Amino acid sequence: MSRRAIVIGAGFGGLALAIRLQSAGVATTLVEARDKPGGRAYHWVKDGFTFDAGPTVITDPPCLEELWALSGQDMARDVDLVPVTPFYRLDWRDGSRFDYSNDEAALRAEIAKLNPADVEGYGRFLDYSRGVYEQGYVKLGSVAFLDFASMIRAAPALMQYQAWRSVYSVVSSYVKDERLRQALSFHSLLVGGNPMTTSAIYALIHTIEKQGGVWWARGGTNALVGGMVRLFERLGGALRLGDPVMAIETTGDRATGVRARSGWRGEADMVACNGDLMHSYRDLLGAHPRGKRRARSLARKRWSPSLFVVHFGVKGDYPGIAHHSILFGPRYKGLLGDIYGGVVPDDFSLYLHHPSITDPGMAPPGHATFYALAPVAHLGKTKTDWDGAFGNRFADAILNEVERRILPRLGANLVTRFHYTPVDFGRDLSAHLGSAFSLEPVLWQSAWFRAHNRDDAISNLYFVGAGTHPGAGIPGVVGSAKATAALMLNI
Repeated sequence: MSRRAIVIGAGFGGLALAIRLQSAGVATTLVEARDKPGGRAYHWVKDGFTFDAGPTVITDPPCLEELWALSGQDMARDVDLVPVTPFYRLDWRDGSRFDYSNDEAALRAEIAKLNPADVEGYGRFLDYSRGVYEQGYVKLGSVAFLDFASMIRAAPALMQYQAWRSVYSVVSSYVKDERLRQALSFHSLLVGGNPMTTSAIYALIHTIEKQGGVWWARGGTNALVGGMVRLFERLGGALRLGDPVMAIETTGDRATGVRARSGWRGEADMVACNGDLMHSYRDLLGAHPRGKRRARSLARKRWSPSLFVVHFGVKGDYPGIAHHSILFGPRYKGLLGDIYGGVVPDDFSLYLHHPSITDPGMAPPGHATFYALAPVAHLGKTKTDWDGAFGNRFADAILNEVERRILPRLGANLVTRFHYTPVDFGRDLSAHLGSAFSLEPVLWQSAWFRAHNRDDAISNLYFVGAGTHPGAGIPGVVGSAKATAALMLNI
């Protein structure tokens, strides 16, 4: 191994990149600030319950299996993936329910229950989604955009699929029932995008799920992280935990290594960042003119919202509550306008995660593990007291809504609870403005307009993760690792 690399941040993107580099014979050290790997896929064990921080929706298993196949290994050695059905149970306040899956007959029957006239329109939407999947994910999802010419080459496909339109706008052109419009457009929220403004290209998520399914790693998302760590270390990679990188060291316009809080220094031929973009440039590269310039540019970008997550464990089993539920509130467009505009609303649309229905080991016997997630504005748009009394009241309001809508007697059966706020995203992950997904995935912040996988000025400094192309979500950050590894390995 004649070349050495350092990867900063052991989230999914950093792990996937480190595995690719180590598999190719590059001696790689992965440096993580927190006491456990995972980044946003952190986890806690409290009172016998296992709580994953997220992400909890695993799609496109082949993009993960490929990481093991690079060295002739099998992912099943380290990770037990089990299918989740339905993918999501959608619940509206009028009592309507919709089980979302890739069973074609069952899905069309669910659509017909809400509006029979929309079955034919859904078929046309599916054709559209397959098309953008081929262009935006299969062909371009793991290819770096380093110059504007690469964007020009992609432009015909983007024009063909009306990428300037929003996901919601395109969905609405195919189906008329408002509940179905919500059911087919909410997915962009899973990667930090507002369905009303996010490029229609993100309709490809429907096909990713339809073709590859939705999965769960037995033991939790953290078990998938653990499997990736075991693979990396078997390959000879080195993992440093609990030692935040304080600076990327440079000589001229070359990165030479990193300096960590403990005083440890690592020298490398290449450095890659899986951390927050603003933190990487403003703080880690603060002594270099490039860091200052890029930080000023990033400050003008639009950043995705944050999340407020209430984790809770309860007595009892709840076979009637799906693994993934979406509880739509009384508003959709108006609520999204509040979240992305900086208003903390009184009403909610919630994602409810119930992993113990699939994996009973996530809770003690006779108990269940949940979390309820509400998208909220990032810290640059609201000065809310998330750490104080307001945060506690907001958590109470979310639990009250869950109890009223789907989980009767929640308060009486509650065993343990805690919440995670935008302030925590900033504190634990150095996330700029507490954003949960990095740059907002609007058209003018996608592909070449997103952070480049290789820095434009420091030629051996690379980036991977949600802020780079193609964006957030497990397939997105794993795809970014493939694109970045190709640059680092010159393949």
